[in-house]
Amino acid sequence: MLKLKIVSPEKIMFDGDVESITVPGTLGSFEILTAHAPIISSLEEGTVMYRLPNGTKQEFSICGGFVEVQKNIVSLCVEL
Repeated sequence: MLKLKIVSPEKIMFDGDVESITVPGTLGSFEILTAHAPIISSLEEGTVMYRLPNGTKQEFSICGGFVEVQKNIVSLCVEL
């Protein structure tokens, strides 16, 4: 299980547990799963998708931002 926190300049958009996250990295989209290696990456315009523990998918569009992964904690700072 991953802890995901998504923040924009306006508000905290999500803070909770997820099974996976797909983000639009600068070099292409990539998926983050449990036990992912630590990483910091810039994000470009595209879609962020995450799967909740009950299997529900949530997605929204971003204009850019950053993602940090460390010890099953994923932090996204995004521009909408």
